[in-house]
Amino acid sequence: MEQALSGTHTTRLGFTALVFLLAFTSGFSIMAVELLGGRILAPYFGSSIHVWGSIITVFMVALAIGYLAGGRLSMAGPSLRRYGLFYLLSALALLPIVLAGDAMMEAVFLHIEDPRYGSLLAALALFFVPTVVLGMIAPYSVRLLVRHQHHSGQVAGLLYFVSTLGSALGTLATSFYLVLYFEVDQIMLTLIGLLVAGGALAFACRNLEES
Repeated sequence: MEQALSGTHTTRLGFTALVFLLAFTSGFSIMAVELLGGRILAPYFGSSIHVWGSIITVFMVALAIGYLAGGRLSMAGPSLRRYGLFYLLSALALLPIVLAGDAMMEAVFLHIEDPRYGSLLAALALFFVPTVVLGMIAPYSVRLLVRHQHHSGQVAGLLYFVSTLGSALGTLATSFYLVLYFEVDQIMLTLIGLLVAGGALAFACRNLEES
């Protein structure tokens, strides 16, 4: 009996560590993509305050919708399988930025030369969908870990702490180092690979949630 309880406790710890690790990864990815957005839009619309205002607005609205949708989805049988799917879908949604980003921005630029509205439309086309999906991860992570109502605030606080640390590291790593040594497409493909690995890990470890 004692051995069984110990095994269950170990499995639960593994499950919790996995969710924290993946929440950290999503926080890192969101901020890295947002910073790269400035680099991606600059050749067409410059890097003025208008462009950054467009990028930040699109990310904030997309995250707000993602939080809402993720919270809603977490109410219906939360599972690591669906959690992993968020990572795979976000990776898939980032792929058009690498494959067709220039063509999309050129099309927008040809029709809207005003950097305010041009950058807003381009940021919407490139970053809205992947950011919505990435935004679903935070509330879903909370639901996966909360088992007792009176611990929900503590779990949510810890998860947002870990996720925000990931965002801070993503900001520093991208702005201080990655853009100096790698092309934007290389960094974006690495982030896509990271998200795919996160999704695969969630699928591979789904037996942990049975404890």
